[in-house]
Amino acid sequence: MKPTLLCSLLALCVASFANAAPVQVAVAANVQYAFADIAASFSRDTGIAVQPSFASSGKFATQIMNGAPFELFLSADNEFPQKLAQAGFTLQTPKSYALGALVLWSKDPQFKPQQWQQWLAASRGKIAIANPRTAPYGSEALRVLDYYRLSASVTPRLVSGDNIAQAAQFVDSGAAQAGFVAKALVLAPQMKDVGRWVDIPAASHQPIVQDMVLLKPAAANPDARKLFDYLSGPAARQILQRYGYRLP
Repeated sequence: MKPTLLCSLLALCVASFANAAPVQVAVAANVQYAFADIAASFSRDTGIAVQPSFASSGKFATQIMNGAPFELFLSADNEFPQKLAQAGFTLQTPKSYALGALVLWSKDPQFKPQQWQQWLAASRGKIAIANPRTAPYGSEALRVLDYYRLSASVTPRLVSGDNIAQAAQFVDSGAAQAGFVAKALVLAPQMKDVGRWVDIPAASHQPIVQDMVLLKPAAANPDARKLFDYLSGPAARQILQRYGYRLP
């Protein structure tokens, strides 16, 4: 083969790869830092680009039903993916990729993690949660308040973020005295060692089973399935564990 022809073919391959569309992924806000690391690892290993969007699971479910061209959906629960599957928006049944953990986090110097229930009842500041209608971590935070009979004292002081990341921003900015947030957020390098937090006992709320699912637009992009499979592989699972998720 002539060198000029070989160079032309290589250039064509490079151009085709460079022009390949990235995988479009809808990612629940609690997974944003972990997924950023997973996407970077996936791209290094495969050369495939990934384009994530971050929001609440309920908001994504609505967007997908209204025609948003996402190819893969990582939810904060298993209900929204199941609803999408039942409505015919997916290529296959959903698959669990992580079990989430809920924490109470505060930057208040007076916050006492060992006595968090008493502190929460006696505090007077705002308490941040994610919108319980669209964000599973928000609905589970309400269960925690009910379980510990804290609803009467805390509910009037609740402030809701559109998603769990915004709830964490309320705490970080001082707009809220504390917040029920995903453990994955407080373990992220950007948040680690900021304030103090305490694990919320699993018995106080329903398990936060997080499912992922391939959506109908993925039929035209085999790279989406490669990412879906990668999320169940050792590299992704190790990253998820580092961010405090348990594995299904």
